[in-house]
Amino acid sequence: MKETTVSRNYAEALFLAAEAQADGAPERYASLIDAVSAAIHADSRIAIAFESPRVSKAIKAKLINESLTGVAPAEFVRFLQSVVRRGRQGLLSGIALEYHNLLDEKRNRVRADVTLAVEADVKLQQQITERLGTVLGREVRPQFRVDKGILGGMVVRVGDRIFDGSLRRRLAALRRRMLTGE
Repeated sequence: MKETTVSRNYAEALFLAAEAQADGAPERYASLIDAVSAAIHADSRIAIAFESPRVSKAIKAKLINESLTGVAPAEFVRFLQSVVRRGRQGLLSGIALEYHNLLDEKRNRVRADVTLAVEADVKLQQQITERLGTVLGREVRPQFRVDKGILGGMVVRVGDRIFDGSLRRRLAALRRRMLTGE
């Protein structure tokens, strides 16, 4: 819980810095924080260097500066250096997640996990996305998954809400009704 709160605070600071920049900066900062987080997770040498207490914070800040100067805005580079100076580099993926949550709130978007029993084609994915957008009254950013265990239908998770229209749930409900005599 504490890590989420700290990550959210850093994400809010980054978001404020992005909003102070030219139009489109919040989306650019989202791409940059994702790229930095992905680079750290993709290359174990980078991860070890950033997590190791043997590598001084000054050297880590210098590495960030050399790697991102000319690629990222100076404010973004200073933000990352600040994260490293405070020893919070292990929270970068959490900061990235919280940053995306803030950006979605600001843009009236919502992320939805959509689980289907079979792979959906592009047309079906578009229909589901449009229908969810209509129901939720917001732009929906879906992530589609396949789970043959739901047997049919779909399960949609939006934040902490779950809409379970799966065949598995319907069969379980029918079984309960038959066993209880309802």
